[in-house]
Parts: sequence; structure tokens; C-alpha cells
Amino acid sequence: MTEQTRFLYRTMRLIRVCEEQLARLHARGLVHGACHTYVGEEAIATGVCAHLDPEDAIFSTHRGHGHALAKGMPPFELISELLGRATGCSRGRGGSMHLFSPEIGMMGTSGIVGPCILQAAGAGYSFQLRKLPHVAVAFFGDGAVNNGAFHEGLNLAGIWKLPVLFVCENNQFATEVPFAYSAANPDVASRAAAYGMPGVQVDGNDVQAVTRAAAEAVSRARSGGGPTLLECKTYRTRAHSEGMGDYTYRTREEVAAWRERCPIKRYRESLLAAGEATEAGLDAIDGEVQALVAEASGAAEKAPWPTAADAVTHVYAAPRPATEPSAGGREIGYTAATLEALDREMESNPGIFVLGEGIGSRGGNFGTTAGLFAKYGPARLRDTPICERGFVGLACGAGMTGTRPVVDFMFIDFINDAFGELINQIAKMQYMSSGRLKMPVLLRGCIGMGHSAATHHSGSYYSIYAQIPGLRVVVPSTPFDAKGLLTHALRSDDPVLFLEPRELMQMKGQVPEESYEIPFGQARVAREGRDVTVVAIAWMVQRALEAAARLEPDGISVEVIDPRTVSPLDTAAILRSVAKTGRLLVVDEVAGPGGFGAEVCARAADAGFNDLDAPLRRLNGAFAPTPYSPTLEAAVIPSADAVVAAIRALAAE
Repeated sequence: MTEQTRFLYRTMRLIRVCEEQLARLHARGLVHGACHTYVGEEAIATGVCAHLDPEDAIFSTHRGHGHALAKGMPPFELISELLGRATGCSRGRGGSMHLFSPEIGMMGTSGIVGPCILQAAGAGYSFQLRKLPHVAVAFFGDGAVNNGAFHEGLNLAGIWKLPVLFVCENNQFATEVPFAYSAANPDVASRAAAYGMPGVQVDGNDVQAVTRAAAEAVSRARSGGGPTLLECKTYRTRAHSEGMGDYTYRTREEVAAWRERCPIKRYRESLLAAGEATEAGLDAIDGEVQALVAEASGAAEKAPWPTAADAVTHVYAAPRPATEPSAGGREIGYTAATLEALDREMESNPGIFVLGEGIGSRGGNFGTTAGLFAKYGPARLRDTPICERGFVGLACGAGMTGTRPVVDFMFIDFINDAFGELINQIAKMQYMSSGRLKMPVLLRGCIGMGHSAATHHSGSYYSIYAQIPGLRVVVPSTPFDAKGLLTHALRSDDPVLFLEPRELMQMKGQVPEESYEIPFGQARVAREGRDVTVVAIAWMVQRALEAAARLEPDGISVEVIDPRTVSPLDTAAILRSVAKTGRLLVVDEVAGPGGFGAEVCARAADAGFNDLDAPLRRLNGAFAPTPYSPTLEAAVIPSADAVVAAIRALAAE
């Protein structure tokens, strides 16, 4: 028996025995959530992973047990994870659908359909940029090929010739919906032609056929030949998830017929017929696997539970020290300040690359990358198609595999198309991997009203994103802050949403020439005062400062606090100011319900109530989409006059 023959047979048997044991544990109530088994599909993970090195990266979907085991995960770690124990591969944070073991190149599985396709493309981009001979593999079901992530991911991999293998495990049903019904073109492999890559269809229950096709695809990827789409026709012979009904959408006869096509049975018979193995030799492997899984399962049942303290660790990376900014400097613009920061970090860190529409030779819609294309080239200033979900998901995979992507999305309204990739993948990756994966992804673009751009180019949404654990939300309002905060973001291991107020991008200010960092969560006292505290964000900082200057001759002294970051929010700085003035007004251009101002007021009421001499007040924009006409737009944004009036009223209370 050759080494590869033994690997193929043993791995398939290991997957089958482990899955059957997990099903028994689920029936005993020891698996606390879903349990999606891979029974019947063992040949695919086995045949593909036979050609992968530990440095190669795989990304999977909710049915990922087989992929994890084939990539080298010990059964003890898998079983422990489904039992919710601290010894699990995800330390009990993931269960059946969220398996992480970056140490062996198992970069994660997802309960959401499609992200693995984009993340594999991102890993391929990392490998290509770093000139590493590694391959990324995405395993996904037939349901994913009708998802936008499939189109966007394959298109990006195709145009950039990324070293990626896309493996569709076509098991005929997406949960309970027949693929024959849900796909206008049910021939998945044929879709590859639309993306300029080979498409290969094989019998997914024939491990030798899968192994041959995967060998060619992996070799092509390693040699720079680009991606391949491999469609493996197969069938899961257990329910979609353990405990679910199975015969309302398919028949017992159909399942029984596919069980007769069992990939392990077929391979065993072929080995015996060809004289490549003996009954005794294969039985010995069976016994070894049975003993290994039994021992792993017994140990997992006795393994410790995670402690309560473990529940909130690794939401963010460990804080890093920051260089202190100096005072003064030249007077330059907001955009020039951020461009200077990005240029210097790209010069010192070859792992930084920028993705976005028109950010290459054009230099970005607002000049945010002007001149960088000529300096760093197309691999690091990568113009993208219009596919926000695609390149944000790609950035996630790249961040996981050693590079530092910068996504320049122009307007935050556009990045909302990638909301799921941001909140379900990027923001949660460090936590779900127990800190073993970092997520150094910077997403930057414009926010705010004031330029007659109407409702799809004027959003802000920082209050929404600030509710997402794991995500930093930064809103600088001066050129000085913009440079220091962007530099800090480009050195951070956390994902950062860096929002640039459109009305301030031409603003000029004093900015030091040298590099410096402003840590997240440190507010700025934009103006000192005695009578009223005004907390303002983005463009409203300037309006608050204007109002304060107008009120000073009337004897009303206003202190203006600029939080600079919405998440984390510097509550202590706000409370210190309220303790001094006794009054608080929050000015925010966006609508009030559930917003930034509500959060600031809630924290002030909770921790600073005894210091208040008057009710908490908020001044917000209208609860309406942003209109186009200048007169209509002006009516929905708090004006300087409105800020003055609100401060006068509060000072009089």
C-alpha cells in the first residue's frame, strides 16, 4: 500500500467514524447546537487535501468537519469543539459551524453561505503578493453558486489569476431546496468559462477521480496558472443537520441508492480488486481509526469547560504603544495628511495594499491615493470591479493570511453592500479564532451630508457600526487627527472603519511632518469652556466651534469635545467635562433614534447624573433620507444657528 493510498483510505474512514460518533453524541444531548455531518462526501475533502501542505489555506462552510479532519485536525479537537469544551479547535466558541485551526491552515468555517469563496480569494491574493508558493482552497455547497459571493469571488480570482481552487460539493440540495430547481444552469463546472478559468466536473464519490483533478488544479495554482473551479457531484446521506426531518424533500429510496455508492466502500473494493491492499491491512486501519475516535471522544467528554472569563477575551487585539504626536507643523489639507500617512506606511510595510474603484493610476475619487500607483505598482494599488461584497470579503481572507489590506470604498453608502462580510466575518474573526487570527483590515471612505449628493452618497452610519464588537470606528475632524489616527489604524491588528467627513476633506490645519499615532479611544478637547459641554462628531465639530465663538461675547462659555472615535468612545473625557460644566448637549448631523447622541447621553446619565444641573439634550438631523436640493438638504442638517439656539436654551435651564 502506497503512502497516498493509505492517506486516502484512512482519511475517509477517519471522517466517517468521527461523524458517526458525533451523531451519537448529538443524540445523547452532548452536542448543544447544530451538527452538520459530512457522511457520504468524504472523498472530496480527502482527495483535495491530499495535495495540500500545512501552509496552504482552506476555507469552508457549515459542513466543514471533513475538511478539518482531512487538513490534519485531531479528532479530539473537533469533538471537543462540538461538545463546547475549552480544548476544542475554537476553544468552545464555534461548535459545528465555526472551526478554526490556523496552525494547520484551517482558516475557518462559516455558518453563512458564500464568504469562504471570497476569503480564499483573499488568501490567494496574499500568497501572490508575498510571492509564496501556497494555494488557497474554498469548499462550498451547490447552494453557494447561486449567491453573489460566488460571482464576485470567482471574477476577482479570474481577472487577477489568483492561486485558488474553488471546490463545489454539489450534493444536490441546498438545505432542502433541490439544486435542479434553484439553478438556471445546473452545470456548475460550465460556469467557470465566464470567469476565464478551467471548470472540471468529477464524480465526487470517486476519491481517485477527485485526487487526479485536484492534483492538476493545485499544480496549476502553484505554478502561477491561476484558479480552477472543481465541481464534485456527490450526496449527503444523513439529514442536513442531525435531528432534522429528512424525507419531506427527498425519498428513502434515493438516499438508499446513494448509500450504495459510498465512496469508502467503492475505494476499498477497488484497492482489493487491484491488489493494492489486503483485507487485513484495511481492517487494521479501520481498527486504528475506531480506537483513535473512541479515545478522542472519551477524552473530550471529560475535558474542561471554558470559564466565564473566556467569554469576552480576544474581541480586540492587545493594545499597542503609540508614538506621541508633536505640536505644530506645516499647514496641509485633510486629504494630504491621510495620503502622507498611507504613503509612509506603505513604504515601510510591503504587506499593505489598497483595493478600490479608481484608486490606481487615477488616484482615487478624492485623491486619497494620488501618486501612489506610480510608486508602488498595480499589485499594491489594485483597481477593483464594482463589487463591494467581493473585495471586502477578499480583504478578510488577505488579512487572515499575512497581509494588510486597505479598502477605499469612496462612500459609506457603498460599503453597506458588504455589511454581512463586515459584521459576520471581519469583526468576529479574532474572537472566533480565540485571537489566533488577526484582522488588520482598514476600510476607509467618506461620510456626511452637505454637498447635494442625495441619499446614496450622504450617509454616515457610524452609530450602526459602533454596535459591532470587534470593529473600531474612527471619525477624525481635523487634518492633524486624520494623519495620526490613520497611522495608528495602519499599524493596528484590529479591523478599522475610518470615516472621513466629506465637508472637511478640503480643510487645512497644522500637521507634523514626521509619523505619529493617535490611539483609539482618546477624545480631544477642541475648545475649553465653563458653562456647557457640547459633544460633536464629524462636520458638526466645526459647527459647534462656530456656535461657541458666537456665544462667547454673550458670556456663555462652551466646551467642545470631539470624541475622534465612536468605538471605542472616550466616556471618561466626556464625564470630566460634564463635571466641570454641569450641562451636556450632543450635536450630530444624523437622525437621533438609536444613535451616537443617545449613547453619549445614556453614559452621562449613568455615570455623571450627580454632576448634571440641567436635562441632557440632543440636536440631530431630521429623521429622513438625505434630499438633493440645497434648500431641502439644509433643512435636515443642524445649522450653526440651530446649535447656538440649543446651547442658549440649555444654558438658561
